[in-house]
Amino acid sequence: MTAGDLVAAIAPSLGLAVLFTIVIRAIVQADRRERRAQVRLEQERADRESRDSRPETL
Repeated sequence: MTAGDLVAAIAPSLGLAVLFTIVIRAIVQADRRERRAQVRLEQERADRESRDSRPETL
């Protein structure tokens, strides 16, 4: 078995491992951004509700 055969045998698995890592990392980052946006949206909604529920002063 030559070095070229060894590389040819390992390359597909290594390529899939790299691809898997990239995909999982993208999913985790997207989830993190979505959670951050959800918290911001809920905070804005709570701020708006508290502002709307305050009695108006003249």
